[in-house]
Amino acid sequence: MRTIYAVTHPEATHHVERVVGGWHDSRLTPAGLSAAASIAQALRAQIPDGADVELFSSDLQRTRQTAEKVAELFGVKPVLDRRLREKSYGEAGGRPQEWLDRRFIPPPAVGERLEHDEGVAGAETKAALARRVYAAMDDILQRPCEHQIIVTHGGSLTCVVTSWIKMPIDAVGHASFRAPSGSITTLREDDFFHNRTVVSLGDTRHLAPAEAG
Repeated sequence: MRTIYAVTHPEATHHVERVVGGWHDSRLTPAGLSAAASIAQALRAQIPDGADVELFSSDLQRTRQTAEKVAELFGVKPVLDRRLREKSYGEAGGRPQEWLDRRFIPPPAVGERLEHDEGVAGAETKAALARRVYAAMDDILQRPCEHQIIVTHGGSLTCVVTSWIKMPIDAVGHASFRAPSGSITTLREDDFFHNRTVVSLGDTRHLAPAEAG
């Protein structure tokens, strides 16, 4: 049986500064660092002691910092993979969110959505995002480890999930799996039917004690 725990990084500086994330290399806030520790504790409580664990992470600072908190508890080294990054917003990255909002062209309800040009120079299409996340997932799933942790971003999580359920990239245009910052999505494949299940999506119960404090 294989279980994947897909983590979306918690609060980062671009959230509180209201600037565009994407490939802008923001860091976790103090609240984000506390939440990352709570994520690590939640994962430690779910994964049996002595089990083999692999840890993969986007190479951006906010995900790397989250992965480091997890690595401390599990005694593993994160494998950094830039293919797990958030969607690139090109020249909008690091600019005020309102700057992007004024220029953003949303995809049409019907027609071409995967290769849609959002009107921002250098921004990735959804197709480009999906292709690189799918490639990263292919490499991760070729490994035989039963417990794998993937630290990524809210936008990229959709492609982690669609890859997991083997949705063809051509069908991803309308797909959206929303998950809050600091969440854990649990994906599991059984070893009899080899069915792939989304056990939970965007679980944040582990953040409640930190938020209460």
